Amino acid sequence: NSPRKKMKCKQKTEFALKQIMSSGGAEDDIPQAERKTVTDFCYLLDKSKQLFNGLRDLPQYGQKQWQSYFGRTFDVYTKLWKFQQQHRQVLDNRYGLKRWQIGEIASKIGQLYYHYYLRTSETSYLNEAFSFYSAIRQRSYYSQVNKEDRPELVVKKLRYYARFIVVCLLLNKMDVVKDLVKELSDEIEDYTHRFNTEDQVEWNLVLQEVAAFIEADPVMVLNDDNTIVITSNRLSETGAPLLEQGMIVGQLALADALIIGNCNNQVKFSELTIDMFRMLQALEREPMNLASQMNKPGMQESTEKPARRENPHKYLLYKPTFSQLYTFLAASFKELPANSVLLIYLSATGVFPSGRSDSEGPYDFGGVLTNSNRDVINGDAIHKRNQSYKEMHCLHPGDLYPFTRKPLFIIVDSSNSVAYKNFTNLFGQPLVCLLSPTAYPKALQDQSQRGSLFTLFLNNPLMAFLFVSGLSSMRRGLWEKCQDYLRKINRDIAQLLTHSRSIDQSFLQFFGDEFLRLLLTRFIFCSATMRMHKIFRETRNYPESYPQLPRDETVENPHLQKHILELASILDVRNVFLENTLDDY
Repeated sequence: NSPRKKMKCKQKTEFALKQIMSSGGAEDDIPQAERKTVTDFCYLLDKSKQLFNGLRDLPQYGQKQWQSYFGRTFDVYTKLWKFQQQHRQVLDNRYGLKRWQIGEIASKIGQLYYHYYLRTSETSYLNEAFSFYSAIRQRSYYSQVNKEDRPELVVKKLRYYARFIVVCLLLNKMDVVKDLVKELSDEIEDYTHRFNTEDQVEWNLVLQEVAAFIEADPVMVLNDDNTIVITSNRLSETGAPLLEQGMIVGQLALADALIIGNCNNQVKFSELTIDMFRMLQALEREPMNLASQMNKPGMQESTEKPARRENPHKYLLYKPTFSQLYTFLAASFKELPANSVLLIYLSATGVFPSGRSDSEGPYDFGGVLTNSNRDVINGDAIHKRNQSYKEMHCLHPGDLYPFTRKPLFIIVDSSNSVAYKNFTNLFGQPLVCLLSPTAYPKALQDQSQRGSLFTLFLNNPLMAFLFVSGLSSMRRGLWEKCQDYLRKINRDIAQLLTHSRSIDQSFLQFFGDEFLRLLLTRFIFCSATMRMHKIFRETRNYPESYPQLPRDETVENPHLQKHILELASILDVRNVFLENTLDDY
């Protein structure tokens, strides 16, 4: 806010004022108060644009540097929004304020709230973004844009639709998404028909992506009138099994998560693959409405103690290069509070070692793909030019060793997840890796585009169970009955884990955190289900972990197997599972 910047801003607004008012008649006829209203509006509008554009220059990683800047930006936009509401008539008459310009301000505020959600992982800000985006649609702020012969204005409208769709997807408002997609489709058709532009293919691709995203779930839950039930997979109050008396677990809390998506040909929208979308929801609580609690984010009285964060902070990295991934990882590691856990979720194409190695070190088994703009990737592996070198565009298990100095929880969903089975815990800190199957039975393989089955189990275990049982739809009543039974299974799995005498202590040290507790119980349910399923017969069809779980006490426990058969009986799919594992009963 230097004097020079203020002076420059004032000069620009004075110039704009003269331009506007000279077209409307004699400048001297305009009352001083109205002249000041226009000047103040121009100043606020210019200042808001400057601050908004400056957001792009803020570092994407690190949680502290950006907050005061966001706070200032919110301040100016709040003033601008209220100002245009209070002085609408003068601005209409003297400035020629158009409805699409009001829509632009509302859209920017929606974007601010969305970016605040990305920075903080607080789902309540999504509701705020939704309310501003909804207001634009309800009040038809962009309705006149199509009458103006300016393609760049129509593009603003199309981008607004795309952003609104992302927010609705994250809030599971699928009914609204479907309406928006229909409207966006009509807008794109009108836009390409009128302007014959080069970006027609890109906008049609946006439509295809969102359509595929909506249809990614393999099972539909139906009401009695055959409308689709929207199920949420965020953590609810009854979600994670409660810790019972006598369960001795660690006090670690999940504070930070890196969610990385680099799968070839997986359904995506914006920069979010379906696997990333599912995992981020598994690491969030149900959103609350913020209206009663806040005026604007980023501004906290110095006397207030910051509230305990509801959700772990997340970085969403779509197809990162190795250097990007490592930079974000280092930032998370640096800022991780005491007694906290860093989670790394990798959903990525496998990279396999192309030469035979005599050693069995942390760089000898390959890993998962990191992005390179130069390499051409064929199928599921990269072939390097010289077999004596290690794969460069790959996150090897050894690359994560430095970060095991703090508690680390790793999930790898990849065709080469087993590379991470060869981990070594160098520093004695809690460390767990949950590893996906490296291959699925052929009957299920064609589903990989719509997201990984392993991640689906971690996000929505009942839907995954129905899918492997060959069911594609279900009535709501039966779905809710099965969810209740699954909660009982989760409680029993929690007891199996905490009462095990031979389990590695790392599992128990993570078990005090609700999110990690739910992921661990779902992992065991997934593994037990696959081991009992008739078509999952190869070792590579099963999830694994580092350290290994004691099978007889967890994934092959007869008590748990009995529960899985009972769930199958409720669904009338018991014939899909092996019975001979229950000889003891």
